[in-house]
Amino acid sequence: MGSSGKLIEDSAGIAAVLAATRRIAVLGIKTEEHSSQPAFYVPAYLVQAGLDVIPVPVYYPQVTQILGRPVFRKLADVPGEIDLLDVFRRPQDLAGHLDEILAKRPKAVWLQQGIRDDAFARKLADAGISVVQDRCLMVEHRNWAG
Repeated sequence: MGSSGKLIEDSAGIAAVLAATRRIAVLGIKTEEHSSQPAFYVPAYLVQAGLDVIPVPVYYPQVTQILGRPVFRKLADVPGEIDLLDVFRRPQDLAGHLDEILAKRPKAVWLQQGIRDDAFARKLADAGISVVQDRCLMVEHRNWAG
């Protein structure tokens, strides 16, 4: 299968990704001090929605917990499988995470609203990972769950 079937652009594809998602690692999550920013309040919403959220912050080396959950510094350190990797990183920072994402092989990668990199997405899709770009996971989950 080529990459095209893994590049999710339509609501049916998004619904399928969400239906298969229980465990979400959040790359670039922010801390409680940044509660007004999407990189904190989107994961907080996911926790309230009953999903298993795994914080993988890029900054905040002193923080050991976010949302009451233990922090992991690298995707490789996260035990078990990841259904969905929710990414809060600027487009120019994505390439630096490609190898660790490919090594961890989450079932899907979700690039938050405002984040798009077609070449990056194609590399993930070619590896069999579903990719959603430039969409808000909280908005889409609310639409799907509602």
